[in-house]
Amino acid sequence: MIRSTAQRTILSNARLVTPTGVLKGQDVLVSEGRIEAVVPTGSETEGELVNLLGRTLFPGFIDTQVNGGGGALFNSEPTLESIRTISRAHARFGTTGLLPTLISDELEVIEAGLTAVSKAIDHGEPGILGIHIEGPFINEARRGVHSAEKIRRLTMEMVEQLKPLAEGATLLTLAPEQVEPGMIAALVAKGFIVSAGHSAASYAEVRRALGEGLRGFTHLFNAMSPFTAREPGMVGAALDHDQAYCGLIADGVHVSDAALRLAFRAKGPGRLMLVTDAMPPLGTDLDHFDLLGETVSVNHGVCRDGRGALAGSSLDMASALRHFLSVSGCGLAEVARMASTTPAQFLGLAGIRGAIAEGQAADFAILDEGLRPVATIIAGATVWPGRDA
Repeated sequence: MIRSTAQRTILSNARLVTPTGVLKGQDVLVSEGRIEAVVPTGSETEGELVNLLGRTLFPGFIDTQVNGGGGALFNSEPTLESIRTISRAHARFGTTGLLPTLISDELEVIEAGLTAVSKAIDHGEPGILGIHIEGPFINEARRGVHSAEKIRRLTMEMVEQLKPLAEGATLLTLAPEQVEPGMIAALVAKGFIVSAGHSAASYAEVRRALGEGLRGFTHLFNAMSPFTAREPGMVGAALDHDQAYCGLIADGVHVSDAALRLAFRAKGPGRLMLVTDAMPPLGTDLDHFDLLGETVSVNHGVCRDGRGALAGSSLDMASALRHFLSVSGCGLAEVARMASTTPAQFLGLAGIRGAIAEGQAADFAILDEGLRPVATIIAGATVWPGRDA
């Protein structure tokens, strides 16, 4: 695909999915890992010409919830090597940016995860944008597959001790009703991005948290208090708040197609983000894996523990994109926002990555006419050459 990043590259003969719509007859100029410009085809000839054969060029996908992939689970191996395995597995499906995610675990594991992600960023590991710490400050009543033994209440002493990454995003999912007033504001002031999930919070409790700086909701509809007529719950608060972001697992299993459509109508592509919640089976033929001492079975891509509870997924971002398109009625530009632009905004990276536009990172997912990945480019370098690339 791209043989060298030392010179300007001209990506040509593709449908470009941009913030303003789907463009034809345009070339993308790439130099030094960034998008130099989008120009009419043939108007610039200086550089290595790459013919994309009429394929579709999306901004690279950004996934804010990645537990594992390629056979690796971040909780089990919070190391640089594990991060590399996971990121390479996801790159095969168009993901150019992700947050390795830890579910509820001992504080020592969280510290190890923070250290590993910090090393990955320092070493320039392609696509690592930060870390997602999902728990352990959650509600046991909505724990899902999180271990009850790992769940704990957040104290002000812990708030004072917790430190976000020096470089990269640090996303923390917690249950608002399980923390004292002022704690979310204190975490936000320290640089954490705080999301709500695995929670039985009331609508009023969520609104209080939003007032303290809560930015989003982790896997909307799943493991949270539902919407009802007289108590809108966390789901109602998420859908009712114009500025809050919502992650959504669009695999046809975690959330019904009708719920996907309702969420899209309520939030729109500017606040809805596709996430995978992926586990080790992604990119493998594993039929089971170990999750903190529990055996999780994988059947037709669906991951369940011994109780039958959903345990993450084997979903990839390209599949999530295709499924959402097929059931929502949205267009390519809208789904690209949900897979790329909106998660970049959520992480504070607006204008830096997440769109095909001048000055943005040269991160691309190249998809065929069936919207299946052909190649993935991060910072102008091909990290996964797919079939017929």
